[in-house]
This record gives sequence, C-alpha cells and structure tokens, in this order.
Amino acid sequence: MMDCEIADDGEVYIEDADIIAETTLDDEDLPDCSDEDDEYDEQADFDAGVFALACSPTNPLLVATGGGDDRGFLWKIGQGDWGAELGGHKDTVTSIAFSSDGQFVASGGFDSVVNVWDASGNFKCKLEVPVPDEKMKKKAPPTGGFEWVSWHPTDHVVLAGSNDFSFFGKTNDFSAGMWGLNTGAFTELSGHRGSITCGDFTPDGKTICTGSSDLTLRIWSSETGDPIYVVGGHPYHNKGLTCLAITSDSRCALTGSEDGSVKIVNIKTGKVVGTLSPGHSDAVKCIGLSRSPRYGQCPLPLFFPCAATGGKDERLVIWDLERSSPRSICNLESEVTCLTWIGTSRYVAAGCADGDIVIWDALSGDKVKTFRGHSECIESLSVSCNQDFLVSGSASASGDATDSHGTARVFEIAGYR
Repeated sequence: MMDCEIADDGEVYIEDADIIAETTLDDEDLPDCSDEDDEYDEQADFDAGVFALACSPTNPLLVATGGGDDRGFLWKIGQGDWGAELGGHKDTVTSIAFSSDGQFVASGGFDSVVNVWDASGNFKCKLEVPVPDEKMKKKAPPTGGFEWVSWHPTDHVVLAGSNDFSFFGKTNDFSAGMWGLNTGAFTELSGHRGSITCGDFTPDGKTICTGSSDLTLRIWSSETGDPIYVVGGHPYHNKGLTCLAITSDSRCALTGSEDGSVKIVNIKTGKVVGTLSPGHSDAVKCIGLSRSPRYGQCPLPLFFPCAATGGKDERLVIWDLERSSPRSICNLESEVTCLTWIGTSRYVAAGCADGDIVIWDALSGDKVKTFRGHSECIESLSVSCNQDFLVSGSASASGDATDSHGTARVFEIAGYR
C-alpha cells in the first residue's frame, strides 16, 4: 500500500516517492511499467510537450499521444516493450483521436495534414485538402494547421478544424474539412469568419457542430456538408467560442466562450434555450457532460446529464442543468485547462495549468484526490475504456513546443468508477 499525505482539508497528495516507474521514450524505447497491488502509476518522457492524448475505446491498455516533436506514438500501459511511432508530420501534432470502433487513430498537425493509422501503428493514409490544380496550389496553398480532429460515431469519417486555416486563396473564410476513409470523399465546411476552435459530430452522426472565434456556432448536415443554422447575436456569446459538448440524444449543444458564459443551444431548431450562470468570471477553457443519470426532471424540453466546465478563473463548476445554475463551484490554485468525466461515475477529473490533476465528487462538491508529478500545464486527459486508468499529458518545461520534455503519466482510478 502506497503512503499518502492527507492534508487538513482531506485532500490526498501523491508524492514523488509513489511513482513506481519512469522511463525516457524515444524511437526505440517505450514506457516501462511496474505494478503494485493497490495502485498503479507510470510515466513516459517525450522529446517535446505532449499536446494530444487519447485512450482506445476498445483496448484498455492502448494509448495514443502526439507532441511538439512532430511525432505521435502508440503505446500500451504496462507494456514498455510494445509501441509504434506515428510519423509523417512536419509540424507539431496538436490533436489525436481513435475511431469509435478502435480500428484507426487519426492525428492532426500544424502542417495542415491529418494522418491515419490502424491500431497496430500501420500507416493507412494521409488526408489533405484536395488541390484544384497545381497553379492554384503554388499561388495560394492552405495556411495554418489543424487544431482538433474528431471521428464520426459509427463510420470511418474524419472531421478536422483549425485555429488559423483557409483553403486556396479564400479570404476571411475559415473552413473545417471532412474526409471519408472508405470513399475518399472530401467535404469542405465553409462559412466561419474566424478561427474554428471546436467541433464534433452529434452522437447520432447526422449533424456537425462547429464553434468559432467569430462568436458563432454553426450547425451542418454531416451527409452533405450543407449549413443548417448559424447561431449568433443576442442572447448568444459576445466573445469567441472556446469549447463545446453535445448531449447524448443529439438534441443540444453546450458551448463555452472567452466571455466566461456557457450557453445551451437546441440543435434541432438553432435556438438558444438557456444560459448557465452564475459561473465563470473569465474564459471557459473546457466543458464536459457526464454520462450518469440526471438528477430529477429537467424543465427544458430536452434531455440533459450533469455538466462540468473549467475556466481561466481557476474554477471548476459542476452544473445542475435542471436549474441552469451551479451545483458546486470548486476553487483551484491555477486555471483549469482540460477535464474528463470518469465513465458513468459521479467523479470528474480536472487538469490544471500548474500540473495538478484533481478529482472532484460532483454530488458532494468535494475534492477527493490530487495527483501530482507533472511540473507543467496539463494539456490533455483521457480515461481507459475499462475506467481503470487516467492518462495525462503535459507541455514542455519551457512552454516552447519544440523545447525540453513533456510527459505522459498513468494513474490508477479504479476506485472512482
């Protein structure tokens, strides 16, 4: 049994001495691991910051990471002798995601490319914006790069968006791209007038939602790529969108903004149907919907689970969506950069700019555990499909994507299912 320090407020701190194994990760070496009866903790060091991380939805040990050294890696928790480098990018790997069936993994980078591999690390294809002709490519190639990638919930279709991207000479027009792996078809989602900061398919696969710094949420048909609604103006956000989450019934999107507000949009009508307040005093950085049963009956004509948001104001807010008001406001010591719910449990994990990872009980509002070990900002969190492990990725020590080392760490969380 590991030793823990329990603070006066009941918070549990994991000390450096509790780290079971640490190893440097390079082209030929992937993380070693050790296992103890009660808790598992593993660390992998990378040549640059780890900016993207995802756990497989079908293999509880398989993890994909991407970082500032222009590379991604596939590796397995507890199996340091297995791994695959996901090369092919010419700039920072900013996002990585598994297909819903776990067969493929896609990575997006600042080089304007999405690469796809199978779950064994075999390269499958490179997804790029189709070139109208060589003359146009030389005159006005795509600029910027992909900031996020997402998969269709039932098909091998990839969606990607950027924080600074225009296709072939289009001015003041920011686009997302959608590719079908089986058909090779490319669809451009064009219309935003600012950086596309977030986006995803609805769980039923019929619709796409994208959020932008242009203060709008756009709703698209995933079959044709045609726009359906543009949500903006009063009573919507008055600063750019930063994050979004979509309810499991595909009827509603929750969006966070630089203005600190959280809005509820009916995807079927394109109408703003609610505001979550009071909550954040500064930019909302991340948002997540739990998969646990809702508490009581929701007065809105939509189904809502519980929600959590993290902000630049150093707050994690657990929302009671029956009343569109906070259930609890959790104060931390630095800004909340990412969060994830632990399966269908009542627990939410928040990653912070100071390197801490804090687990909160959404029912009581209590902080129940703090994982420490990262020295820099937590960029990404993901939970293994069996909910045994929480995997975290951190930036480089200097904040430069190409400098110093980043780390990925694994924590045992079976007690928080």
